[in-house]
Amino acid sequence: MAFTGKYEVESEENYDAFVKHIGISSDIIEKGRNFKVVTEVVQNGEDFIWTQIYPTGHSMTNKFTIGKEADMETMGGKKFKATVKLEGGKVVADFPNYHHTAEIAGGKLLEISTAGGVTYKRISKKLA
Repeated sequence: MAFTGKYEVESEENYDAFVKHIGISSDIIEKGRNFKVVTEVVQNGEDFIWTQIYPTGHSMTNKFTIGKEADMETMGGKKFKATVKLEGGKVVADFPNYHHTAEIAGGKLLEISTAGGVTYKRISKKLA
């Protein structure tokens, strides 16, 4: 499944409960609640550059190769090492305090993060 493209958040489910659960501060939660985050993905075989661009101008980029350990960063800015996998067409990563999957479904980017029984779902439409 080809992930390359630029995607903008179209809908979210369970944002507040999830980000509170993983320890994001309330001021950041408030600022991020209605952000139209743009996710830009460049895929070259098993190599990925995954960038999230926030309306504030801040961006976060993770570069990784499927099956190889990489330096990563959480949405809260915490740095860690992870091995990203590809399972059934889904990009799968275990962040320090949540499990994250991403897939292309119906031409949209579907991301699901789960922590301690709390699931956050984000659907982004393709812009380019």
